[in-house]
Amino acid sequence: MTAGVAGLPAVTQIYRMHRTRALAIARRIVGDSDDAEDVVQDVFARLAHQPENFQGRAAWTTWLHRIMVNSSINWLRARKRRERLSHEPQEPASPEAQAVGQEMQRHFGEALKETNELQRQVLWLREVRGFSYPEIAQVLHIPEGTVKSALHRGRVRTLEVLEERDQRP
Repeated sequence: MTAGVAGLPAVTQIYRMHRTRALAIARRIVGDSDDAEDVVQDVFARLAHQPENFQGRAAWTTWLHRIMVNSSINWLRARKRRERLSHEPQEPASPEAQAVGQEMQRHFGEALKETNELQRQVLWLREVRGFSYPEIAQVLHIPEGTVKSALHRGRVRTLEVLEERDQRP
């Protein structure tokens, strides 16, 4: 590939010029050099086949940075899914353990009703669904700092309610 899309250099040229920076971005997010290399190779392989995604609304270096960040985050999510699937099946819980778990879940649900709407949503997304702070902020369209404070206040309130009812986990 010798010429790029309007305003976008050829992918081989971008690769030569920005491979080191792309690796640094991916490594910072995924935390492992080998995994970062996989992300970078995947991104540039996709760019070689679909360069038309560049729309020229920002500098192509900004566009490349965003692609690297998004691809690295997606890679982490996929790794988490793979890890969950690769775990050995667990022994089924005893009937007693299941009953205790259901009872704790019921108490938690009741205590959750005593929090305000934002705290309830943040607690649910974090504690039940396992979302990260940035994911919660994106889903609820609120700043990440608001997520953290709502989570803290919601946890405190939920524990207060459980203690009042003497139903601590």
